[in-house]
Amino acid sequence: MRITIACVGRAGRAKHDAAQALIASYRERLPWAVDIREVEDKKTAGSVAERKQREADLLRAACPKGAVLVALDEHGRNLASRDFAQQIGQWRDNGEAELAFLIGGADGLDPALLAQARLKIAFGAMTWPHLLARVLLLEQLYRAWSLLNNHPYHRD
Repeated sequence: MRITIACVGRAGRAKHDAAQALIASYRERLPWAVDIREVEDKKTAGSVAERKQREADLLRAACPKGAVLVALDEHGRNLASRDFAQQIGQWRDNGEAELAFLIGGADGLDPALLAQARLKIAFGAMTWPHLLARVLLLEQLYRAWSLLNNHPYHRD
């Protein structure tokens, strides 16, 4: 299974950030290939809706063609780790080789892009910084892999 994390962010973010170290750690542990593609809308003009649409275009372009789109959205479903793993396992077993997780900008994802996602998930009711959302996602992907492979990492 190949995973893409397409996220809105600023290019050139500090490489020695604590969140970056956690991201690297989970990427190394995870047997699935994970590609993090950061996109940046450099235009400042326009409304929030226009910015979200421009970000959506950049995010779509960053995703592999045919990938299952999963949006991280504050209004998404709160899944238990086992349920998240089961969903990934179902996609894997149905022959889906590419998953693309979408993390929007400060104002969230464009409604049209959200409508394209097969699954919308939230990491609870709290708001998380974008870098920590990446860490949380990677940890849950590692946990999903461990559950699907009967590895002892996850404990109920």
